[in-house]
Amino acid sequence: MKNLLNSARLILPVILAAFILFGCQGNGDKRSKSTFHKDLEEIKKDGVLRVVTSYSPVSYFIYRGQPMGYEYELLKHLSEYLEIELELSVARDFDEMIAILDRGDVDLIAYNLTVTRDRRELVNFTVPLNTTRQVLVQRKPNNWRQMQLHKIEQQLIRNPIELAGKEVHVRRASSYLERLYNLESEIGEPINVIEADAGYTTEQLIRMVAEREIDYTVSDENIARLNQGYFPILDVKTAISLPQQTAWAVRKSSEVLLESLNEWLDDFQTKSDYYVIYNKYFENRRAYSVRIDSDLMFSTGGQISLYDEFIIKYSEELGWDWLLIASQIYQESQFNPDATSWAGARGLMQLMPRTAQAYGATDPSDPEQSIKAGIAFLKWLDDYWSDKIEDNQERVKFILASYNVGQGHVQDARRLAEKYGANPNVWDGNVEVYMQKKSREEYYNDEVVRFGYARGLEPVRYVSNILYIYNHYKSMAEIRDIRPEEAPIVTE
Repeated sequence: MKNLLNSARLILPVILAAFILFGCQGNGDKRSKSTFHKDLEEIKKDGVLRVVTSYSPVSYFIYRGQPMGYEYELLKHLSEYLEIELELSVARDFDEMIAILDRGDVDLIAYNLTVTRDRRELVNFTVPLNTTRQVLVQRKPNNWRQMQLHKIEQQLIRNPIELAGKEVHVRRASSYLERLYNLESEIGEPINVIEADAGYTTEQLIRMVAEREIDYTVSDENIARLNQGYFPILDVKTAISLPQQTAWAVRKSSEVLLESLNEWLDDFQTKSDYYVIYNKYFENRRAYSVRIDSDLMFSTGGQISLYDEFIIKYSEELGWDWLLIASQIYQESQFNPDATSWAGARGLMQLMPRTAQAYGATDPSDPEQSIKAGIAFLKWLDDYWSDKIEDNQERVKFILASYNVGQGHVQDARRLAEKYGANPNVWDGNVEVYMQKKSREEYYNDEVVRFGYARGLEPVRYVSNILYIYNHYKSMAEIRDIRPEEAPIVTE
């Protein structure tokens, strides 16, 4: 047990992209001294809303290769409302969130933060998203199904005073911790509060109660109820706090952003889309139970797809991060080996028949054959571009675009970029611009164009979508220590 939980309040190194459920997270002892200023006007000028959140099986996670979660879906709607792109980061706890907000790395903390007086000294909160209360998570007696209700009640804690002397495990830097310390003062007796390190989610501690590794923990009631549906032996009826509001947070100086967020939240929370999202993540106990018990819940089950073994094996031949290949396969087929496109492309990597045959895939619907052939084709494209685009990171984008639309069309876009004064060796804001222009007559008929018309928006979105998914996969991988925090897209 000492290897799992540490009562000495151990502070571990914070990994920005490690992502942990802390329910209503802790306030820390620090006070904001930020002098950084950036408000909505500057954010819109940049075209990107930078947000930090944290991992949980409710707020943000990867399931069957797809980013999901309550906060994640709300943020997608918010970015559409603001008409800017969303850039999502993840952090271990509230203290780290405050640190990166203060130094200007992000503009918004989007998580289930409890609104407290101490926290109001650090940040400005939005209007509330939810109201909840903290509850004690405890086990019913082993034979509870055969017991009368009043007999069960006699063995459960119903009065917080009864927590005196009990050992209660909660995550460090959480508001659960703060509440237990306040409760000690209120009841006039010590509670043996054990702080779990930041590597533990609230859900993991709840599971440990159910599996008899620990006796008590604390959780927000809505999270506790979800988990009780999966672990019927749990009791979550004993409240240890009054109802509390939860909200998102911005810097004190971001007054216009705060006003815009409040306007959007007030409006969006009256719409059916909001209730669909809320019910999907907080009320659907069956779906929650399926997710947390699945190997395809990447952060806990360890798999992006059923085919990770093949992706890892053959990606080594290319020298790419296997998560990047997985991101491409998700974009191509959503990991469906029987997928077939309108143009006749088949399998996980959506190879056209001639390409599949050229690279040895006699049956493109066979997962291993498709992955092996698709990566062999990527290797050919890498060789093709290696003497043209020297930068490894940049070359990845040209290779992905070529996989989608063909290297000839990408070369046309490079020639157009060079002719009109853009950089032919840089994708973003340069070649991608002229790739899109290849769908317009004045450009696909230009004298430097050799391959004619192309649906140029498609490869641009293709590259963007793959890299977007890849960033999500990296965030989830980092929390599981699968790979180094700053691992490059391409290895030498």
